[in-house]
Amino acid sequence: MATFVTLVNFTDQGIRAVKQSPDRFEAFKGLMEKMGGSVKAAWWTVGSYDMVVVCEGSEEMATAALLTVGSLGNVRTQTLRAFDETEIRNIIGQMP
Repeated sequence: MATFVTLVNFTDQGIRAVKQSPDRFEAFKGLMEKMGGSVKAAWWTVGSYDMVVVCEGSEEMATAALLTVGSLGNVRTQTLRAFDETEIRNIIGQMP
């Protein structure tokens, strides 16, 4: 499974309902599990981003899950594909 680090910002709608954020996150975890992925970690943060979420799943599934969440209007996301040491060694090993 691929690993994704998602940087989350609340929209105006999302921050107005910030007290519901933990419940929305629980719904997101359920969505990820239903779609065959998983949430490995999540943190609410201060600074440039409001949350950081680490998920695993296929690229197609993760994209569909994040588009689904984004379409609800509470958050905007930036997602980074992450590689562990073994994965990056394999990728580097394929370089000419």
